Amino acid sequence: MAKIGVEQSLTDVKDALQSRGYQVTELARAEDARGCDCCVITGLDQNMMGIQNIAVDGPVINAHGLTAEQVCREVESRIQ
Repeated sequence: MAKIGVEQSLTDVKDALQSRGYQVTELARAEDARGCDCCVITGLDQNMMGIQNIAVDGPVINAHGLTAEQVCREVESRIQ
């Protein structure tokens, strides 16, 4: 199963992805995203100051305004 990185504050998303069988890694630092097939972020600190450092080769999903179920569907559609 795919390895999904999830920002720390998104516990409902983390729980929902784990219940679907995904391996979930908590994203506390940029290095935590290495090896992840997909990352889910809150969007609150997305690209601050216009600086972008790519730490993951897969898609990055902004969970802002989405339910845990919507995020799970988005993850599934992007990693397949």
